[in-house]
Amino acid sequence: MHNRLLTSLSSNDRDLLLPSLRLVDLPVRQMLFEADAIIGDVYFMESGFASVVARAPSGDSIEVGIIGREGMVGVQVILGQKRSPHECYIQVSGTGYVMPADDLWAAMSKSWSLADSLLKFAYAFLIQVTHSALANGRFTIEQRLARWLLMAQDRLDGDDVALTHEFLAMMLGVRRSGVTLALQELEGRHAIRSLRGHVVVRDRALLEHIAGGCYGRPESELAHLGLGPKLSQPDPNKA
Repeated sequence: MHNRLLTSLSSNDRDLLLPSLRLVDLPVRQMLFEADAIIGDVYFMESGFASVVARAPSGDSIEVGIIGREGMVGVQVILGQKRSPHECYIQVSGTGYVMPADDLWAAMSKSWSLADSLLKFAYAFLIQVTHSALANGRFTIEQRLARWLLMAQDRLDGDDVALTHEFLAMMLGVRRSGVTLALQELEGRHAIRSLRGHVVVRDRALLEHIAGGCYGRPESELAHLGLGPKLSQPDPNKA
């Protein structure tokens, strides 16, 4: 079991969930829940990660958060809600444990310590969402791309992140040409290597330096809860 939220639970709390958990494959673009539809299941990611996407009536969309092995897809259920105005689907394929949302709520009602652990993750995810808004409104495309690559690497094994320019443009809410230029900028500074269909992180500390203040606070909250890796310290002399 690699999901950090599950492994952080006491054995008694984990035993409340185990009978309902079922390990499944999660391919790219699999919808985990649709906007305004009943959330029937929640997912504890083991590998890969999912995107939570806000979509306007016009069809315009932007990613507001990502969830991987640090937590659970279906934060709304933790907060007592059965629907979300957003949609969530798999962005990088992997595996995860799925369980009925009703079973999770029933388990939470039996254990305050379980509910407390899940609510702490929900709080950390809320901080990530608010920092996505901050990044989108106040930081450059290069900084936002650096942040996204760092967040993706946090949830994967290794330095290789599978993606396309088109997909990144939708996630960041920018034109595809803007993503291309941003990737070229990061590659020119030797922070990454951009290849067809994926990006290789070459210098993580430099990426953290480039991202600046739009990366780090949500990750610090996850690390404080024991759900994320400790952050590296960027070299202030790198530019």
